[in-house]
Amino acid sequence: MSHQLPDVQATSPDVTVGLSQVGVTGVDKLVKIAREGKRPIVLTAEFEVFVDLPGWRKGADMSRNMEVIDEILEDATREEAYGVEEVCGEAAERLLERHDYTSRAEVSMEAEFMRREQTPASDRETQHTVDIVASATATDEGTREEIGATVTGMTVCPCSQGMSTSRAKQTLEDLGVEEKTITEFLEEVPQPGHSQRGHATLTIEANGDPSVDLNDIIDIARDSMSARIYNLAKRPDEDHMTYEAHADAKFVEDCVRALAEGVVDEFDHLADDAVITMSQSNDESIHQHNAHAERIVEMGTLREEVSQQY
Repeated sequence: MSHQLPDVQATSPDVTVGLSQVGVTGVDKLVKIAREGKRPIVLTAEFEVFVDLPGWRKGADMSRNMEVIDEILEDATREEAYGVEEVCGEAAERLLERHDYTSRAEVSMEAEFMRREQTPASDRETQHTVDIVASATATDEGTREEIGATVTGMTVCPCSQGMSTSRAKQTLEDLGVEEKTITEFLEEVPQPGHSQRGHATLTIEANGDPSVDLNDIIDIARDSMSARIYNLAKRPDEDHMTYEAHADAKFVEDCVRALAEGVVDEFDHLADDAVITMSQSNDESIHQHNAHAERIVEMGTLREEVSQQY
């Protein structure tokens, strides 16, 4: 004889307080991203899935959340998607549809993305790793999607370099070198400064699909620092990276401003209310602390600020 099992999660809690996020984390799935004329990229992605919960309901149907996320992500694995943010957006919208008590559904994911490239001087083929992030929030008003990446590069401290330049200038003067020669030499040969491994993060959030290429986001972030770095580096490559970095010394603040300039130059089509998140963190080489700078701003405001320099 069968009997109806009670739905305890649908009962009232002892304390009737609503919750902004209830869900699951650490959900690993394969996601297949389409590429024109090429085989798709398969990512191992980790998802987080949340809905809000009204105060009158005890639980959020965790099994239903997992059922929905399994459904959509299994579909995304079998059928190629054109953006990880689209996968998050579709999952968030399905969550909202399946939960009649919720007004907000959020899905986010992180994954490692490998890109092939050539080394800058020796022209050897290599790969580099990028941490990509995507998310979506679905409400009755619509869905906002976000796409971005965190990349690693190299920075050189302008202050430290300035002191080295001053020392070199004084030494050359003491050796009797002419002022014009000193100036020409220092312009051609960047002086040493202490360097850091930098981590640049750039994300773009917009109503619906932001319609930006993930590869463009990655390139803007890599070029915002003093120099790109490479997994494979022969001696000519090491020389190239060292020279490039010291020829473009940047404070952590400069890197965020370079991100801003790159976004305005590359993504002119973005709506004014698109939200741009830019941050730079440097692993300091001569300090026990690290340096950090960031800016979160709407695209319209960013356009105005960047245009003021021209």
